[in-house]
Formats: sequence, structure tokens, C-alpha cells
Amino acid sequence: MNEQAFINGRGWPVVARPRGVEDAVILQAAARVMGRVGPSGLTLAAVAREVGLVPGTLVQRFGSKHGLLLALADRSAEEAGELAVRARTAHPSALGALAALASQTLAGMDTPESFAHHLAFLCTDLTDPQLYERALAVHRSQRRAIESLLAEAAQAGELRAGTDVAALAGTVQAITAGAGLTWAVERRGSLAERLRHELDTVLRPHLPTRTRHRREPEKS
Repeated sequence: MNEQAFINGRGWPVVARPRGVEDAVILQAAARVMGRVGPSGLTLAAVAREVGLVPGTLVQRFGSKHGLLLALADRSAEEAGELAVRARTAHPSALGALAALASQTLAGMDTPESFAHHLAFLCTDLTDPQLYERALAVHRSQRRAIESLLAEAAQAGELRAGTDVAALAGTVQAITAGAGLTWAVERRGSLAERLRHELDTVLRPHLPTRTRHRREPEKS
């Protein structure tokens, strides 16, 4: 929605605050722009164009590019738990929900270039104390969600009895990030396919014997 300018009683143009453009919409636009242009190309002007606003509106709401990144990081931390709930609601099994959650973690990184741009932002997060604090919060929230789904899978018999779900959660989180980097370098197939392959490989030894045999590919 474009902002509308009008003339006040003194003849000066005044920019009206747009209605219906919530912060969440702006943050989603910022994430899209991040994937397209990387850290150097992300500006308030670029995000404003994405949602049909003027840069001044973003300055009013977030203060600066850094403020926008902090707001986006805060929202990502909130969404980490929300994504797990939505994934569990949409899938009858905990392991199915886990696969969906892992894919959502890398949403918006469907090309090597977009993955590289988001990775560049992560590197920025690791060197900025305020952004790092939020990145760590996202990381911990994701770990809790993964561990919760694995614990539910173990209780339901989707995983072998005695599976160390805490240790397995760490491995699943690591391969989610690693699969993206490996895929971006090798560029074979889609990111979703690579991630699912790696996740299945990690989970297979922890599946009940009958389930593991069903999932193993037939030998030629």
C-alpha cells in the first residue's frame, strides 16, 4: 500500500501513516530482500520499495537498518516455536513434523545465491553482540522444538526405545545447517531433497527395525 501525501494548513506536504501495513509484513519483505541482495544491498529504501512505503516510515518504526535487523531477529525467535506447532498440527507423525520443521528452517533459501546471502547475514550476527544474542535465542528455540518432536517420536514408537533424543536433536540441528551449505557448494538437486536425504540418513539408525527396513532403498 502506498503512502498518501496531503497538504496541511501551512502548505507543507505531510506523509500520512499507512494503514494496514503491519510490522510483520515489513519484516517478511525484509527477509525476501535479504535473500535477493545480501547484506550490502539491504537498505531501508529497498525494503520500503518491496512493500510500497517510503523509507521515512521504516525510520519511524525501526530507527535504522540495524534496528530493522534486530526486529527481524526478534520475530525469528518468536517464530521458531510457532513453526514447530504448525508443523505438528499439519502432520500425523512427530517425525513427519520434524522433516517439515527442518524444511521451514531453510525457507527462502531455494537457490545457492539466496543461501549465500542469508549465510552472510549469519556471519554478521556472529560479530554483532545484539544480533548474536538473538541468533543464539533462535538457535536454542529451534533445538528445543527439535528435541520435543524427537521425544514425542520416541514415546510413540517412531524411534527405538532408549534413543538419546537430546544428543540426536543436536545432530539433527547440525545436519540441517550443514545440508544447506553442502548443497549450495555441490548444486545437485534441490535443497529440500538434499535436506530430506540427510535427515533420513541421520534418523535411520534410530528407527525401529521394521521401520528401518521399509525406509532402506532396494539394492539393485
